[in-house]
Amino acid sequence: MDFSVSFPAMRGIQAGREFYVIMCPLRYLPRLFHFDEEDVPAELRAQRALNRNRVPALVHYILDNRHDYVFSSLTACVDGSMTFEAQEESGHAHRLGVLHLSMDSHFLINDGQHRRAAIEEAMRADPSLAEETIPIVIFADEGLARSQQMFADLNRHAVRPAKSIGVLYDHRDDDSGIARLIVLQSDFFRSIVEMERSTLSKRSRKLFTLSAIYNATQVLLAGSRFETVEEAATVARRYWEAVAHHFPDWHAVQRGELSAGTARSEFIHSHGIALHALGRVGNTLIRDYPNADQWQEQLAGLDSIDWRRSNESLWEGRALIGGRVSKASNNVVLTTNVVRAALGQELTPDEQRIEDAYTKGRL
Repeated sequence: MDFSVSFPAMRGIQAGREFYVIMCPLRYLPRLFHFDEEDVPAELRAQRALNRNRVPALVHYILDNRHDYVFSSLTACVDGSMTFEAQEESGHAHRLGVLHLSMDSHFLINDGQHRRAAIEEAMRADPSLAEETIPIVIFADEGLARSQQMFADLNRHAVRPAKSIGVLYDHRDDDSGIARLIVLQSDFFRSIVEMERSTLSKRSRKLFTLSAIYNATQVLLAGSRFETVEEAATVARRYWEAVAHHFPDWHAVQRGELSAGTARSEFIHSHGIALHALGRVGNTLIRDYPNADQWQEQLAGLDSIDWRRSNESLWEGRALIGGRVSKASNNVVLTTNVVRAALGQELTPDEQRIEDAYTKGRL
């Protein structure tokens, strides 16, 4: 007698080939659907090797968001007998029915092996997950070359979303919420911050990206403690608006008197590296002067800095490498050192070490 496992399924057609979508209980996922053995050479596998370092983060995501996690469907090939039993009364051109898969089939994950591994580990910590389901798109196995091509095609056009839109849409991460509130609650920054893209074209009317605000604000508030996201966002917004008071060019961009592209091409202060440096300096300022009324006086030294990119004697090797803005960590520190000097702040030991190496290299 042949044994099989059956799933409610929907049948579809792509490129002339039948495929099926099933809802698989998570408890069956580790037993039925496998990925290629890691010791098999890459050219004989239909999937990349499992990166175990990626799995813990996915496990934490599931467990930390037990009632709010979302996983997209897996894609698998089945090397064995498949029979689709359509429901005549479904009224959907026989698309609904039951898919029978022989138990001696080989079930191979083409896309989603890390999700599968994470689900298996998460179920050990929370067995109640076993009763939940995940959609799986199933194709008939047509050999290694076809499976490898499927993997290549499934990943060919995958594009990671820009960090800015990730920050905008992320309602779990407090730092994202702070950055979002800074911009949305500021009449000034709301008009000059690009909320979706993480890079700015020469023609963009925006001066900064949301991801740049996010990165700089993380540094600004590092080590500070707040009761709520709203409180943290208010402190950060007040700081950034106090900083903006010392950059007339930013206001000229907001009023349309100066193009954002011109500001970025002529001044260091209109780049993310400057925001990052100002965030580092602001971190010290917030700790030393909790009263925001004192910030303007302490920030007055910003007016003494020549932020023009043409000032190569100051910026080349610090914010610029070969005339191009560099976001490398050492360049961020060297830019920070310029701002600290203007504000009369002492350098940290690490900043002093990098400053000494930079000075020595210029002798």
